[in-house]
This record gives sequence, C-alpha cells and structure tokens, in this order.
Amino acid sequence: MIRRRRPGAVAVRQLEGSVFIAPWIFGFLVFIAFPLGYSLSMSFQRVKITAGGIETTPVGLQYYREILLADGGLLYNDLLPFLRQVVIMIPVIVVFSLLVAILLNQRFLGRGFFRAVFFLPVIFSTGQIIQEFITQGEGTLGFVEEMDLGGLITTYLPSSWAVPMVNIISSFVLVLWYSGVQILLFLAGRQTIAKSVYEAARIDGADPWATFWKITLPGMTPFIGLNLIYTVVDLFTFPSNPIISKVNTQNYGLSSALAWIYFLIVLLFLGLVFFIFNRATRTGGAKRHVR
Repeated sequence: MIRRRRPGAVAVRQLEGSVFIAPWIFGFLVFIAFPLGYSLSMSFQRVKITAGGIETTPVGLQYYREILLADGGLLYNDLLPFLRQVVIMIPVIVVFSLLVAILLNQRFLGRGFFRAVFFLPVIFSTGQIIQEFITQGEGTLGFVEEMDLGGLITTYLPSSWAVPMVNIISSFVLVLWYSGVQILLFLAGRQTIAKSVYEAARIDGADPWATFWKITLPGMTPFIGLNLIYTVVDLFTFPSNPIISKVNTQNYGLSSALAWIYFLIVLLFLGLVFFIFNRATRTGGAKRHVR
C-alpha cells in the first residue's frame, strides 16, 4: 500500500501565507487595480454620460497634448509653485517631528498627555476641517506679521521661493497638524535603540550633542526614510492641493489624463527623494567608516 507523502513545513507555511494575503490581493484587484486601469483607458477617450449609459469616443493622446503642450497653464502655473512649497515643507516637517519625538521620549511629568496632544489632530482632523481652518486664517503666527518676516524674506530671496516660504512660516501651526504620524514613527524608532548603548556612551564621556550625532541619528535613519515617503505622499494629497482640485471636473477624459500625469510626477518626486536619501546615507556612512 502506497503511503501519501504529507506536504512539508515549507509548503504549509506558503499555503498559510497565501490564504492570509488572498483578501488583500482580491481587494487590490477589485478596488484599486481595476479603477486605475479604467481611468487610464478613459484618459484616451472622450467620455459622455447619457441616459442610456456611458458613451466613449477614442481620442488618442489628445488630452495629454492639451495638458502638456497646448494648455500648459493647466498644470505648470499651479504645479511649480506647489512643488517649491513641498520642497521647503518636507524637511521642516521631518526635522520638527524628529525633535519633538526626541523630547517626548524623555522622562517627565505628563509625558503621556503631551504625546496624546501631538497625535490628537491626526484623529480629529479631516481634509474639510483643515481646509476650513486655512480659509478662516487660523493657524498663523502673530509675530510673523509683527516683525515683518515676510518682507524680510522677500527682500533677500527671489519671489518664486520667497512666496512659498512665507506661506509656510505664516501657517506654521499647521505643521503640528501634519506631524502626528511622523512623531509616532520617530518615537517607535527611538525606542528600538538599546539603552545600554547610551549608557556605554556616557561612561566613555560622550556629551548629549555627540550622542545625538553618533547614536541617535544613525539609529533613526530608516525611520527618517519612512517619514520622508509618508510626508511626500501626505503633502501631494493636501486638501488645498491646486492640482487635485482641477482633477475633479466634468470632463472625465481630461481629468483622468491630468490625474495620471500628476501620479507620474509624484512617482518621480518619490524617486528623487529615494535617490537623495540613499546618497546622503551612503556618504555619511562612508565618512563615519573612514573616521
């Protein structure tokens, strides 16, 4: 009598993993992959909604040529100033979140309360609330107008960079509203560094400044990269994003083409962030190795 061979442990683990990941694959194919493919097909067609259904007429690359060549103002007039603001905003949010996370990791009275305060805006705020917050002129810093920092920045910087910088400074309180997740990630990253490393550094006579540069910052490098990615995606889906507001139009073909162009721009920006971050980490690691 031939005895059937039982599947090995590796096959069982692979089967279990496939079962657990199957709902995600199904959800991705139905709710993400299909809408993405459908919007891509609509970007090459003129879409008309009638009582009998959806009528489509192939137009090829017409909408892409209109956005990139014929009517460049639809994309460039709003995109370039927004990109300048994002370039300034990303390091501000990441550095601010890192410093706040280091402070909240210290032992002091009411530490749990302050941790909750910095994360509460993430729970209660939505895109509409943030938009209304900006519209009402809230979130500004009073001393910016009192000390005329905007005029000082405009005097020494080109207007193309001065305007987004002034906008960020004048609404710096909003940085708090968009730093909650980053602070949480940095807190988790800070707790992965063993206390024994800091104790050994203190025994060797290292001061807090040297400890930060030699231990804390290198240990937080993976979380800095993670927060860079999250911040880029978060800012490119900002409620007041001028490009997203132009995507929501009645011309479904033109809107789909604009959405795909914007999606490719976001991917290119993420690739640039990856490249700069990897070069910076490799250069820093090489310098520490030489020393």
